[in-house]
Amino acid sequence: MAITADGKIAKDSGHLADWTSREDKKHFVEITKEFGVIMMGENTFKTFPAPLKNRLNVVFSLNENQPEIEGVKWVKGEPEEVLKELEKMGYKKVLLGGGSFLNTLFMQKKLVSELILTVEPKIFGAGLSLFNQDLDADLKLLELNKINDDAFVMKYKVDYK
Repeated sequence: MAITADGKIAKDSGHLADWTSREDKKHFVEITKEFGVIMMGENTFKTFPAPLKNRLNVVFSLNENQPEIEGVKWVKGEPEEVLKELEKMGYKKVLLGGGSFLNTLFMQKKLVSELILTVEPKIFGAGLSLFNQDLDADLKLLELNKINDDAFVMKYKVDYK
């Protein structure tokens, strides 16, 4: 996830990720290709210009009768069941790409093992946070990489209480 210096992922649910740096976008492409699958909520999916090519786009939605789109798997239900299905499909690891609701749901169920955050030199003041409810987890810094003069990527191990 890309976040502002004040911890926001977007100004609102329809806000495009056009505020992130070119280096963040490059990092995002690399990591999603490495994982081969990205899960996200429907609102997050709608902020993409198109599904990510050569990756499985798993989109959580409550809406019935979603359009068939190449590379997109529409899902509903419990995250654990979706993860089991992806495992049966041969995926060993899955990247969670947001938004706030889905991030929180996966954290509450202790399904997130690592957080990868790009901190961009922006402040929104108001908007959507990385999570939208009270959580309690400790983080252990695994990596810290500067990706340009003003932005960096942090990779954390999640330790649930």
